[in-house]
Amino acid sequence: MANFHVMADARGLHMQPAVRHISTADLWDALRLGAQDFWAKPSHYVFLCLIYPIVGVILTRWSSGSNAIHLVYPLMSGFALVGPFAAIGLYEISRRREAGMSSSWHHALDVRHSPALPSIAVIGIMLVALFLLWLYAAQSIYTDLFGDSPPASVAGFLHDVLTTERGWRLILLGNAAGLAFAVVVLATTVVAFPLLLDRDVGAVAAIETSVRAVTANPGPMALWGLTVAVLLVIGSIPLFAGLAIVVPILGHATWHLYRKVVVPEGGLTDRRPM
Repeated sequence: MANFHVMADARGLHMQPAVRHISTADLWDALRLGAQDFWAKPSHYVFLCLIYPIVGVILTRWSSGSNAIHLVYPLMSGFALVGPFAAIGLYEISRRREAGMSSSWHHALDVRHSPALPSIAVIGIMLVALFLLWLYAAQSIYTDLFGDSPPASVAGFLHDVLTTERGWRLILLGNAAGLAFAVVVLATTVVAFPLLLDRDVGAVAAIETSVRAVTANPGPMALWGLTVAVLLVIGSIPLFAGLAIVVPILGHATWHLYRKVVVPEGGLTDRRPM
C-alpha cells in the first residue's frame, strides 16, 4: 500500500515536533477542559465508553468462573495500558470541537479515515502486546509465590494475600511490575495518539515525541500518570460503571494535555521548546 507508512510521515520525512515545559497548573487545566468537552454532550461520550464497564464486568466474571480470581486486579489495572488507544475516538471529538467542527458521537469513527491510521494501528498493537505481557507477568509472579493451583475461593485468596508473607510479597512485586509497565506506556504514548490525529508524523516520531515530552516534564507527567491511575481505580470500584464518566473525561483531557505540551506545527511559543 502506497499510503502505509509508520517509520516516517507520508513524505518519508522523520519529524521531531518541539515540546514545551509545562506545570501542574497545566494538568489541572487540561482536566478542566476535558470535563467541559464531556459535559457538552455527555450522552454521546457515555455511549462511546460503555464498552469499558461492560468489558470490565465480563472479564471479572470470566476470571472468577475459571478459577483465575488472582487475575481480576491485573485485568482491572491493565485498562490503563490500553486506555490511550481505546480513547482515540475521544481525542478526535475534542479535536473537532477545538476546530469549531461538528462533534457528534459518530465523528469518533472518523478516525478510520485518518491518513495516520497505519501508525495508529501499530502503536495500538504495541499496547495490546504490553497488556498481554503484563497479564503473563502477573500470572508468573503468582505462580512463583503460590504455585500452579488457582485460588479455591475469593475469601481464601483474600485471606492469603492480606495475612501472609507471600501475599504481601505478591502485592509488592505485582504493583512494582505494574508500575514498570505503566511507566513504559506513559512514556511512549502520553501524546502519541493525539499527535497522530493532528499530524501524520509516523509512529516512530509519535513515540519519540511522547518520550521527549515526559523527559522534559518528569514531575508533571508523573503526577498525570498518578492522577489517571487513581481516577481509573475510583471509576472501577462501582462495578466499573464509573469508567463511563472517568474514561471520556481523561480522554478529552489527554487531547488538551497534548495541546499544552507539543508546539503546534509551524507555530511559535514563548515557552522553552526542546
